[in-house]
Amino acid sequence: MAENVDAKIVIIGCGIAGIAAAHRLVKSGFTNVRILEATGRSGGRIKTGRLGNTMIEMGAAFIHGPSEENPVFCLARDYNLLDPKSLTPENQAVDVGEDPPLVPNWFTSSGQKLNPDDMDPATELFHVILDNTPESTTDKQSWSSVGDFVKSEFQRQTATKWKDKDKHTRQVLLGAMNSMLKEECFASATHSLEDLDLIGFSMYLSIKGVDCTFPSGAEGLISNLMSELPANLVSYSRPVRCIHWSYSESEENAVMVECEDGEKINADHVIVTVPLGYLKNHHSTLFSPPLPAQKLESIQKIGFGTCDKIHVEFESPWWDADCEIIYLVWDDEEDISDHVSDISNNWVRKISSFNVVKSSKSGSHVLCGWISGHEAEHMETLPEQEVRRSITELIRRFSGDLTITPTRIECTRWLHEPWTLGSYCHPAIGCSAQNFKDMMEPLPTIEKQEPLQVMFAGEATHPSYYSTMHGALLSGRREADRLISHYS
Repeated sequence: MAENVDAKIVIIGCGIAGIAAAHRLVKSGFTNVRILEATGRSGGRIKTGRLGNTMIEMGAAFIHGPSEENPVFCLARDYNLLDPKSLTPENQAVDVGEDPPLVPNWFTSSGQKLNPDDMDPATELFHVILDNTPESTTDKQSWSSVGDFVKSEFQRQTATKWKDKDKHTRQVLLGAMNSMLKEECFASATHSLEDLDLIGFSMYLSIKGVDCTFPSGAEGLISNLMSELPANLVSYSRPVRCIHWSYSESEENAVMVECEDGEKINADHVIVTVPLGYLKNHHSTLFSPPLPAQKLESIQKIGFGTCDKIHVEFESPWWDADCEIIYLVWDDEEDISDHVSDISNNWVRKISSFNVVKSSKSGSHVLCGWISGHEAEHMETLPEQEVRRSITELIRRFSGDLTITPTRIECTRWLHEPWTLGSYCHPAIGCSAQNFKDMMEPLPTIEKQEPLQVMFAGEATHPSYYSTMHGALLSGRREADRLISHYS
């Protein structure tokens, strides 16, 4: 238990990292903890909404690796937020990496429904290639990125494996391969796999278990955690203008947080949990003095991209009753590629799949489409009518049914969320494990002494679970533990 429990701690951001830090500190006896949140709500990038009478996730949705090692799974289980299937020992033991086995429907841009088995050569090859990306510089040879590696391996392996297939079959398999590539783009919130560092890519570690969701919404996790904190701990709609810190081991109230509304808060420690997208855009005004060189280099080198969701509601399903995911295959693509030429006219080509949203309300038929990169950024600038028109056209084309008309459409616009400015991070070209280590380092750094004036948490500060809810949660606990051991 900590002794000096009246240390003044200010946490900036009430996402899951900030909440986890506060939780840990309060439970350990710290009495002077406050969270400043720029928006009017808790949860940050965990945001549950509604489309008609269907619950939809606007932000984080999946528990990646629901098993004992995953603290989000453990909390969700303890709060009784999961369905029975997710809790089975079998479900927790399966090691599927990031590819949960979903029942697929495949449609082509000619409006044909494909036999899923016929797509196995493409999906299997894709996973074999992706699972064998080089993990060290000695293996790296001449590939410049994950995308470069995947494409050259694809060309090398299909030259023999697919040489006996007829032209049409090869064309459809190429389209399926491109769908997989685009899907990997939104998994990494990147424009293209060509933007991912080959060695950096292997830093991400997956946890055992078949990915699952929260049947009644991920915000249930947030409300349960918040209910265990003192009622007045969070100040909402309280953006921070500047964090004043010092390079020296200064005494009392080492840090001063200046809010946009003019309030000045003296603190012993500040834990910054704002998204990397916000740091990239505002670090020069958010910190005084400016951040040290290696911290700035990490903020620049770690990538932060946009991944948006397009939820579409229909009066009746045009997919099979047991279908869990719909893949769209463009059968007119010439090359292996995960981005689109002429984005303003062809941005919908980046949408490679729709998840079927399970709803407790029968009679509700909702799909969740995914789009990332410059195409997602372009979509965010379009009027709602234009998005609706493009999505309707896309679905009619692939289903082959020209009468289908969505009843409602709802898009996320994460790049335009002013306090987030994107979705989550990825290891961009040139990004290394050292950058994530530097992201975590408290300020200032003084020989042998750690005054811990400014500390950093959030998904982009976790070296192996970046981009996940559990990574964010663990980073908040990590910084809380740093303070707990500092005072014990």
